[in-house]
Amino acid sequence: MVEFDHLIFLSLLAAIPVFVLVFLLMLRRRKKAIQNFGDTALVQQLINDYSRSRPVLKFILLMLVFTFLVFGVVNLKIGSKLDKTKRKGVDIIIALDVSNSMLAQDIKPSRIERAQMAISKLIDKFEDDQIGIVVFAGTAQVLLPITTDYAAAKMLTQSANPEIIPTQGTAIGEALTLATNSFDKNSKNKKAIILISDGENHEDEAVPAVQNAVKEGIVVHTIGMGSENGAPIPVGMKGFNMEYKKDRDGNTVVTKLNEPMLQQIAAAGKGTYARATTNDVGLNTIFNEISKMEKKNYEAKVYSEYSSTYVYFVALGLVILLLEFFIFDRKTRLTRNLDLFEKKHILK
Repeated sequence: MVEFDHLIFLSLLAAIPVFVLVFLLMLRRRKKAIQNFGDTALVQQLINDYSRSRPVLKFILLMLVFTFLVFGVVNLKIGSKLDKTKRKGVDIIIALDVSNSMLAQDIKPSRIERAQMAISKLIDKFEDDQIGIVVFAGTAQVLLPITTDYAAAKMLTQSANPEIIPTQGTAIGEALTLATNSFDKNSKNKKAIILISDGENHEDEAVPAVQNAVKEGIVVHTIGMGSENGAPIPVGMKGFNMEYKKDRDGNTVVTKLNEPMLQQIAAAGKGTYARATTNDVGLNTIFNEISKMEKKNYEAKVYSEYSSTYVYFVALGLVILLLEFFIFDRKTRLTRNLDLFEKKHILK
């Protein structure tokens, strides 16, 4: 079990490709300057002590220093003590539609992004409840088994996208069956499934799956993502213009919310249906319903102590920085005749 104190600083690692690009441009500029200076063989004799490989080695070491220092700031913490604790809550599985139609932008910034933000806010409201996540398109798969690890739930929710499941469609029945089977059969907690979908391209019979869930004592809520007018499905940028999915005749495909089907599922699941808008996804309504459910006591295993690792990352970074300091761009008297870093005639 790991945690991060300041996960946002991991984004600093995105600067490494920029550093690499700038460094390569500098090397290319230096090489051209040497070639323009005069005869290559003569220049090589004049700068015989210069090493072209050592600056590369120094740069690599500096990138390692940067990486380790970033991890030091993030402060990766590893769970070191696992304890059993008594909690009181309900078990909830969120079934999130990740089909291509969820990329439509009739709900800003898009259906799927709005759902992700709402799920994250919902998780913040949980205290001792257990949560699991199922994602589906043409097929369904478990993204997160039921757990009390809210940090992992939020992180995995943000990573959910249509690329996770290559088979497109909206297999709601399969998703509900998988969610039902993902609950702990031995758990006495009250259980609920929150289905978040636009219902577009519905491929299987969902009501029988809902009825099976109800037999297991599970309440099924649904949230409709989309609008009646619908919106085109983005497929990528072409220059500065967005390209949209087209049918075989070249017409732009418009995806619309299948609200009646989602209402039918909620009714069969003895749950509540909520329709999402740009301002309100509807999870507050669902959360209020879940809050009314009887909370049962259960035993959970949680990490009560964590060991910080920032000291090791910072120390390792400083050691590498010290090593980099003693590597010179030019050969010294001790290393002039050594061929440790490069081959001879490197300018040819």
